[in-house]
Amino acid sequence: MTLDQRTFSLLFMLCVALAFGQGERRNSYVDLSYFHGHILEHNPDILHLITGHPNGFILSWNKKTDGSKEWHQLYNYPDYGVSLTYQDLKNEALGENFGLYAHYNFYFLNRKLMFRIGQGLGLTTNPYDKLENFRNNAYGTRLLSSTYMMLNYSQKRIIDRLGVNLGISLIHYSNANVRAPNTSTNSLVLNFGANYDLDEDPLVVKVQQLDKRFSEPVRYNFVFRAGVNESDIVGSGQFPFYIGSFYADKRINRKSALQLGADVFFSDFLIEYNRYRAAAYPEENRTGLEDYRRVGVFAGHELFLGKVSMLSQLGYYVYAPVSYDTEVYLRLGIKYYLNDHFFAVATLKSHWAKAEAVEFGVGYRL
Repeated sequence: MTLDQRTFSLLFMLCVALAFGQGERRNSYVDLSYFHGHILEHNPDILHLITGHPNGFILSWNKKTDGSKEWHQLYNYPDYGVSLTYQDLKNEALGENFGLYAHYNFYFLNRKLMFRIGQGLGLTTNPYDKLENFRNNAYGTRLLSSTYMMLNYSQKRIIDRLGVNLGISLIHYSNANVRAPNTSTNSLVLNFGANYDLDEDPLVVKVQQLDKRFSEPVRYNFVFRAGVNESDIVGSGQFPFYIGSFYADKRINRKSALQLGADVFFSDFLIEYNRYRAAAYPEENRTGLEDYRRVGVFAGHELFLGKVSMLSQLGYYVYAPVSYDTEVYLRLGIKYYLNDHFFAVATLKSHWAKAEAVEFGVGYRL
C-alpha cells in the first residue's frame, strides 16, 4: 500500500461525505493531513531500519468546546476528538503502521497556532519474528502503544467552511516492553492538509467571570497498578507486575496540583533477568537470588481538564537490589475521575527514553 495524491484526495472527499452524512454535526470539524518525513535515530540499534522517508496521513474528528464548562475557558477553548493515522515506514522489515487515538488541540497566538497531543493504540503489519522478520528489532508485538504530537498553523474558514493546516508532527510507536524487542520508532514529519467545519455558522463561545481564588486542602491518593512486561532479553518471557503507590497532592490553582509520594514495585521479570545476568556475566558478582522488589520516591504534577487529567512524575529508587537500567524513572499518563474519590489511570513508566511498562490501575483520592 502506498499513499499518493489520488489516495489523499479520495480520503478527504470520503471525510467530507461522512461529515455531511451525520445527523448531528454541532460544534465539530474534520481535518485531514498528508505527511512526509524521517525516522529519527534515537537508538543506534535501529540504524539498519532507516532506509527511506516515511509518509502517510492523519484523519481527525474534532469537537469544539463552547465554554459551558469552566475548564474550557481556562485552556482557551481547546478541542478534543479522535484521530486515525496511516504510516508507510519505507522499510520492508518495519512494514506499515495504523493508529487510533484520543487527542486534545490547544490554541495560541489568536488561535492561529494549534498544538495537538494524541495517545492511543497502533497496529503494525510486520512485527518481529525470530524466523521470518528478525531484522525488525523495533516492534516485538503487532499491537503497539502510540503517541503523536502536532504543531500546526491552522486557519479555519478560508473559503466558506474550508480551511488549511500546515506544520510538523512527531509520531512514536512502541510496545512499552510488553514483549522484547522494543527499540521503537520516532518519526519527525512535515504535514499539510485541510480542515472542514461541520457547522454552517461559526461557534459562539460562552464567557464566564471566573473567580481566580482557589483553595483545596492536601489530598491523599492510593493507587494499585498492574500489567505484563518482559526484559530487553529477547525470548526471556513475559511476567506480571504489581505496583502499590501512595502520594499526597496539593492543588496550587484551578489547573494544576503538585504531588509527592512513594511506589513499591513487584516486577516478576526481574527474577528471571537477575538469574540470567548472574549466569552470563559472573564479573557482575550477582548471586541470582537478590531481592527483586524495588521502592521509589517521586515528585509529580497533575494537569486537570475536567474529569480527565494528565500525569507526569519523576522518581528515584531508594531500594533496588537488582540493578536494571538507571536509578531514575519517569511516569507519564492520563487519569480519569469516575467520581469525587475513585479514578482510573493508564501510565507509561520508563527510564528516560527507554520504556519499561504500560501500567493500568485504579485509585482512591481521599
